Amino acid sequence: MEPKPGPRLRNCAIGILVLMMLAAAAEFSMGRRFWGISGTPGFWSGDIWSSHNSQYLADPYTFTHITHGILFYAILSVLGPTLPTRTRLLAAVGLESAWEVLENTDMVIGRYRAETISLNYYGDSIVNSMGDITACMIGFILASRLPKRVTILTTVALEVGLLFWTRDNLSLNILMLLRPSHAIRMWQLGK
Repeated sequence: MEPKPGPRLRNCAIGILVLMMLAAAAEFSMGRRFWGISGTPGFWSGDIWSSHNSQYLADPYTFTHITHGILFYAILSVLGPTLPTRTRLLAAVGLESAWEVLENTDMVIGRYRAETISLNYYGDSIVNSMGDITACMIGFILASRLPKRVTILTTVALEVGLLFWTRDNLSLNILMLLRPSHAIRMWQLGK
C-alpha cells in the first residue's frame, strides 16, 4: 500500500530539518557562532562591506543562494528526471548544507579573503547559513513551479542586479574562487 501524500511531505520536511540541523551542528563544532562575530542579532545587512555581512539572517549574497536552488533544480532534473520533486529537493538541501559547511572551513574562508572582494570575511554565522539554505530551497521551489523561461530570466535578473548593486554575483564568485583575476578584483573594489 502506497503512503498518502501527507506522510511523504512530512518525511521530506523532517529530512530537510535534519539536514539543516546537521549543518548547524557541524558549523557550531567548527567554532561558528549563532549570530556571528559580534553576537548581535539581526535580520538584514544590505552592505557587503559591513561587519554584519554574512552574520545576519540575510544579506545581498542570500540572492546567490536562490540561484543555487534554481541551478540545483535544473541539474537534478537532468540527473534524476524520474525522481519525485521532494526527493530532488532533499538532495538540493543536502548539497547546499554541505556547501555551507565547506564554505565555513578555514581553507575556504582563507581562499575567499585572499582571492575575492571578501577581504573581511570570517565565515557565516549559523543563522546566516540557515538563511542561505532556506534561500536555496526558495530558488528550487520557484524553479519547480515557474515556466522555464521565467526561471531563466529570474536567474539572469539576479546575476545582473547583484552585479550592479554589489559588483559581485554567483558567476563572479565562482570565477574568483577558481581562477582569480586581479583586474576583476580591482574593478570589484572600485579601484
